[in-house]
Amino acid sequence: MRTKEDQQGTIYSNGDLRKLILPLIMEQLLAILVGMLDTVMISGVGEAAVSGVSLVDNINILVINIFAALATGGAVVAGHALGQKNREQAGESAWQMVLFLLYSSAVMTVILLALHKAILRAIFGQVEEAVMNSAVIYLTITGLSVCPLALYNGCAALFRAMGDSRTTMYISLLMNLLNLVGNAILIFGFGLGVAGAAISTLAARTVAAVFIFKLMFDGKKEINFRGRLTLRMDFLQVKKILYIGIPNGLENSLFQLGKILLLSLVSTFGTSAIAANAVCGTITNFNILPGMAINMALLSVASYCIGAGDFGQTRYYTRKLMRLTWLCMSAVSFIMIVGAPLFLKIYHLTSETTTLALQVIRFHAVMCMVAWVASFTLPNTLRAAGDVMWTMVIAIVSMWVFRIGSAYFFSNVFRLGLIGVWIAMTIDWMFRGICYMVRYRGGKWERAMERRNGNGV
Repeated sequence: MRTKEDQQGTIYSNGDLRKLILPLIMEQLLAILVGMLDTVMISGVGEAAVSGVSLVDNINILVINIFAALATGGAVVAGHALGQKNREQAGESAWQMVLFLLYSSAVMTVILLALHKAILRAIFGQVEEAVMNSAVIYLTITGLSVCPLALYNGCAALFRAMGDSRTTMYISLLMNLLNLVGNAILIFGFGLGVAGAAISTLAARTVAAVFIFKLMFDGKKEINFRGRLTLRMDFLQVKKILYIGIPNGLENSLFQLGKILLLSLVSTFGTSAIAANAVCGTITNFNILPGMAINMALLSVASYCIGAGDFGQTRYYTRKLMRLTWLCMSAVSFIMIVGAPLFLKIYHLTSETTTLALQVIRFHAVMCMVAWVASFTLPNTLRAAGDVMWTMVIAIVSMWVFRIGSAYFFSNVFRLGLIGVWIAMTIDWMFRGICYMVRYRGGKWERAMERRNGNGV
């Protein structure tokens, strides 16, 4: 995919970036649209079903983020190897990452299945019984999809490291179509409700995982598994992956854990607040869609440039992709502000829930233009350089001090309810963005790769 623009001396041409970013945007769009349709379909069963599924989805996202972070670690290590023109090293790192994902996700599956009721009661014990029953059913079944999803995310991260996001887009399309059709059949055709949605999710993720795993054995790919299958862990390779994966995973998991704790707070506001929060969580994903896609692209691009030892181009692409992210997200924010009432009409919500959701969506859209890019796009360059401890510490401190602390403060002192929780979230964004900008401009992240190599990590 990578073609030199000799006249400009750049590694990635504008065409290369388009080929990488556009399929990622389509992939994110597909996932969000299907997630939205999932919520719409389940909403036909009742608000208790929507609320129960949304609560479990936050637990599932916590688990998924852990393995996505490990996949990121493997993709960064493989990307460095590709930048150094070492395909053998890239392939070995990739297989060790996938093997570790399989082992660790199997353990997580057992934990979720064995302790699902205890986990739900501990976190969401105050919710209505109907909401809890839906949550138990959904978590029990979707817990079985942790291994397939971990495998899929690991392989998808490797495809992106190779600059091939088109393949992951097609597989995502397949997965989401299977999920959508399965929902229609199982929820409405067989009347299985929440269980039908969960079974459909499990089946779609399993098919996608098998398909993308098979593609990784193509010997023509820069990163492939041909001739590398072994059940034995190479702890030197795993150490390199975990050096990036563990801090990133700890950051993501504690971030999601904080969101779950805030859901406990939201659950005290009543079923309308829980349902509004669930719907907003889906709709606002459209607002950050281009940012999430470009973030993935920046991680791959920066990893390759850093592996090649070219920090000048790393900074060039960071600036370029951050500008692009802001422009795209500003355009989508305008659409969100104007079109929010129309978007909410497709849900079967009460007038109270609709009014609350409208406030949250518009506030989120404004703040995306102000603070999102520095908080979420910029740190991908730092992670690509192995400067993961800094990003982890800042994210964790900001999450627990500003997002959680402010949310409880706004709730208990000013009685702001759900909107107070979302205001606290954006305070967290602003603090982290400032810290990341200071780190990036200081240049210490550029020496992180040299320290890693010097320590043999």
